[in-house]
Amino acid sequence: MKELLFAIVEGLVDDKEAVTITEDAPDEEGVIVFHLHVAQSDMGRVIGKQGRIAKAIRTVMRAGAARNNSKVLLTIE
Repeated sequence: MKELLFAIVEGLVDDKEAVTITEDAPDEEGVIVFHLHVAQSDMGRVIGKQGRIAKAIRTVMRAGAARNNSKVLLTIE
């Protein structure tokens, strides 16, 4: 899942070196939280107008997690 997220975000940002993804251990409900950090100048590209790109990224991540019978949550910081 981490590789999928990185592949999506890598195509959106200019500063690929600044992209970092941290993954929390699953909580008691089995939800894995991914924390995405990008450069401040790329934040608008990842979030998009009215959050549309961020919502699309979260949808793709949920669909990928459903194939693995898991749940994910994405936070963009």
